[in-house]
Amino acid sequence: MAQQTDEQILQVLAEVVSEETGIEPAEVTAEKSFAGDLDIDSLSMMTILVNVEEKTGVAIPDEEMGNLNTVADAVSYIKNHQA
Repeated sequence: MAQQTDEQILQVLAEVVSEETGIEPAEVTAEKSFAGDLDIDSLSMMTILVNVEEKTGVAIPDEEMGNLNTVADAVSYIKNHQA
C-alpha cells in the first residue's frame, strides 16, 4: 500500500468517525479532540480505531489509544507507522 498523505488519512478517519457517530465528516478536523470536541467515548473510539486499522493497514495497539487525544495525533500516528 502506498504511503498515504495527511489529507488521505484524515479523510479515512473522518469517514470512520462519521459512520460510528453520525458526526459530519467535514467536522472531523485535525485540531479537534476526540473526547472533548467530538464527544467520542472510549467504546466508540475502540470501534473507530479498529475500522481505521482495517482501512489503513496500520495496527493501533490499545496502549496507544490513550495517546491519541486529537484527530491530528491519530493522523500522525498512522502516517508514522505505515508500512
